[in-house]
Amino acid sequence: MRVLIIGASGFIGLPVAQALVRAGHIVYGVTRSQAKVKQLAAEEIIPIVADTNNPGVWLPLVAKLDVVIEAIGGADVRTLSAALLKATAEAAQQYRPAGAPKLAYIYTSGCWVHGDNRNEIVTDTTPITKPIDLVAWRPQVEQLVATNPILNGIVIRPALLYGRSGSILAMLFKRAYEGQVAWYGTPGGRYSVIHCDDLADMYVRATEKSSIIGGKIFDVANDMTESVDDLLQKLVEVSGAQGPYQYVQSSNLFETAITTTTLLRPYLARALLGWQPRKASLVDHLDIYYNAWKASEGL
Repeated sequence: MRVLIIGASGFIGLPVAQALVRAGHIVYGVTRSQAKVKQLAAEEIIPIVADTNNPGVWLPLVAKLDVVIEAIGGADVRTLSAALLKATAEAAQQYRPAGAPKLAYIYTSGCWVHGDNRNEIVTDTTPITKPIDLVAWRPQVEQLVATNPILNGIVIRPALLYGRSGSILAMLFKRAYEGQVAWYGTPGGRYSVIHCDDLADMYVRATEKSSIIGGKIFDVANDMTESVDDLLQKLVEVSGAQGPYQYVQSSNLFETAITTTTLLRPYLARALLGWQPRKASLVDHLDIYYNAWKASEGL
């Protein structure tokens, strides 16, 4: 299959691109950074340098693609997500030959759309009623993707990511390395988490089955949630930081989002795609993940 990834050099996009290459697919990687071209090419990913606000550079490729994966991040993701979906749909109408299968479009959302709830278990198909403020716009985009009349839309919602350079947890690891484990929230919280490699495997499976799972929305998380208290205590031990750990007050929407507890039990990816996370859990093997972060920072 021919797959194009928007955001191919990012924390989600790069492992997805690498996994798709290993699975035998032809992968085009869109990046905003000229400096990332050699990194992508070395991974056998065909690099395309393009500003996300100007997708015209790669849109003609839609004529011969099977799947487009949107895995962008950054402060402008709110406006870009809907714009990229619209541009891709219009390009599919313009460039794809008559009678061609629908182009699959995999949109990367996130499990924070389920909101903060320490009492109720949620699944892929639980109605979204109270997303946290930071991502309150995402459910509307999810529906635009899943119901798109031109594209074969699929939504993937990763849980809190861990592994490699740490994603959001890199902020926590950095504080621990500097000697203090301080994090946003209150005692008793729990995280739904997923390793970036297991998430990449999910994208491969969704890509390869994209023609028959259009319209589906998948939550992607480990089988069990993890205690934030346990995570912080283990990090004190692993990092050698001065204890005890402490919680701090959030001061903006992003920090508030980090406090989110989601008791997530996803089932669709397992039932429809045979997907199952394999990586070691976050807390039990935190030493591996903390050391991986340090190595990624050259520490």
